[in-house]
Amino acid sequence: MNNLIIYFSRRGENYLNGSLVNFEVGNAEVLVEHIKEFIDADTFQVETKESYPDSYMETIEIAKKEQENNVYPELKEYLDDISQYDTIYIVSPKWWGTLPMPLQGQLKQLDFTGKTVKTLITHEGSGLGNSMKDIKKLCNGADIKDGLDIKGSDVQKAKDEIKEWIEY
Repeated sequence: MNNLIIYFSRRGENYLNGSLVNFEVGNAEVLVEHIKEFIDADTFQVETKESYPDSYMETIEIAKKEQENNVYPELKEYLDDISQYDTIYIVSPKWWGTLPMPLQGQLKQLDFTGKTVKTLITHEGSGLGNSMKDIKKLCNGADIKDGLDIKGSDVQKAKDEIKEWIEY
């Protein structure tokens, strides 16, 4: 079985337990490494051509405007074909109740027919939000498994939970 992890992660200033903290590695990126401890998988990181600001507050304002205006930022690189993969893992933070627009823009370009999709979302207390509803729209034709949400402050200690979710 061939696995692919498509992920979006943001380094720099992030919100964690009520405070702004500087991350050298984004939470979603940490979760990708946890997943790779349990399965063999290729990875594709969704990265915007123009980086978001270092400031968390500036970034969330831009993200809100992207979502309100249905804007998909241009990416550094696009993934065009996932035909060789059986299971696609989507790993992302939740911004304004759902997946960040750069990730949505990438996903909507892919053919998920016949694929199994597993989604892992980081958040700071609000669970999956609308992420799974949007995954179902973006990954039309896929077998969408239950998503897993991990609080950002818990990503370092989430290995057992991730292992159980992968095996489910």
